[in-house]
Amino acid sequence: MRARKFKKLLIANRGEIALRIIRTARMTGLKTVAIYSEADARSTHVAAADDARLVGPAEASKSYLNIAAIIAAAKDSGADAIHPGYGFLSERAEFVRAVDAAGLIFVGPRAEVMAQLGDKISARKIATQASVPVVPGIETADLRAAREFGASAGYPILVKAAAGGGGRGMRVVESAANLGDALETAAHEAESAFGDGRLFIEKYLARPRHVEIQVLGDEHGTVAALGERDCSIQRRHQKLVEESPAPNFTQTTRDAMIDAATRMAQAAGYTNAGTVEFLLDGSAFYFLEVNARLQVEHPITEIRFGCDLVAEQLKIAMGERLGAISDPRGCALECRINAEDPGRGFSPATGAVIQLRTPGGPGVRFDTHLAQGVEVGAYYDGLLGKLICSGATREEVRRRMISALDELAIVGVTNTAGFLREVIASDAFARAELSTRFLEEHFPTGPHHDSERDTAALIAAALVAKDRLGSRDPQESDGARDSIEHSPWTEMPKFELWRTR
Repeated sequence: MRARKFKKLLIANRGEIALRIIRTARMTGLKTVAIYSEADARSTHVAAADDARLVGPAEASKSYLNIAAIIAAAKDSGADAIHPGYGFLSERAEFVRAVDAAGLIFVGPRAEVMAQLGDKISARKIATQASVPVVPGIETADLRAAREFGASAGYPILVKAAAGGGGRGMRVVESAANLGDALETAAHEAESAFGDGRLFIEKYLARPRHVEIQVLGDEHGTVAALGERDCSIQRRHQKLVEESPAPNFTQTTRDAMIDAATRMAQAAGYTNAGTVEFLLDGSAFYFLEVNARLQVEHPITEIRFGCDLVAEQLKIAMGERLGAISDPRGCALECRINAEDPGRGFSPATGAVIQLRTPGGPGVRFDTHLAQGVEVGAYYDGLLGKLICSGATREEVRRRMISALDELAIVGVTNTAGFLREVIASDAFARAELSTRFLEEHFPTGPHHDSERDTAALIAAALVAKDRLGSRDPQESDGARDSIEHSPWTEMPKFELWRTR
């Protein structure tokens, strides 16, 4: 058994997830070490940690992806364990090997397991051996073999990178005429993103749902499954909305999928937290991939099962056995708020947070690293925060999410909150008409209102309000009462002006 007790944890990540891990580590009595690039020197996660180390310039390749610098930071700070968060190095087997070689503990699966599951071809072999259904497919970058498969399976087919994920190196091919260009482009993108240009081709399911199972495995051979999450609402293979339990999902299918995910994890010898992902086509489901890390959408599982998945990760890494898993309760829904401009084809957005208004009330949680003055640059992933709502029924949660999105405002950085409000409020979402083509079918041109105009109006109003407050006579102030009655929000002409009504 490789696990042992540790006292100081380095978080090899940034932003929202780094802050999330620091908070749990603090609650479990661990000291924490943050790492940061030159661009993140004033980031919230840096201030929250007990210690912090600079690991390089702004470029991720020279900082958050710099294995040598991160290992050096851990050794220099006296950390004896590393949590990778998600993204960056979280699914790189070479990083796990470097952590092991340095005599440190990696909070996650073993390097050899991560390598096997991170490769789509070897992962499919494990699934097949465990009697987990897979979509028909072949490994090839050869045009002739690809055409033969396309003719046999029928178009459309899906070309994707054998290594990695997140939609990179992935192309949907509608006919044999487009296959050559798709293979060339996908191979180039896969090589650039993962250093591995191998391709896998499989039958493309036209309107599947994307459903995943959260698993936990300890060092003693126990594997537990914590229900399912529906992640069907995506844009360019990136998840935007997740919910649990999956709606319109029979208990028979749920039980079969959970059993398949458990078998898959056991067959791979999986330890720590991971997610087994499936495509659901009617009542049939097929193995997609394993994400050998904590998922962005893990909070909705935590809420339903009354647990802290980061705390469970830490316990498993220390060699402890899995405890009893509570029965799930109610429903939970998450919206990812990204720094993107929906009115301009979801182009990346940057800027400084001028004002931040977060929602509250029963069943509302907002996980974010944002604060007034925080700079959102172009170097990293654009996730600004995760808005999570919970309640007794899906409809209650849906309405709560609409209200929470109405309350949320991130002034200074164009974001997707208004667009997501439209999605959640739509009749199609209310009826749970879910598939991975949901946005193509119901929002083919993006938002139905002018989010750019509304966001600009909101920013302008906030700036005017700040100027008004700045010009007040200090003698007119009445302490806390004045700060509430004369905040920028109360000075604005109509906060809801940017929302869809």
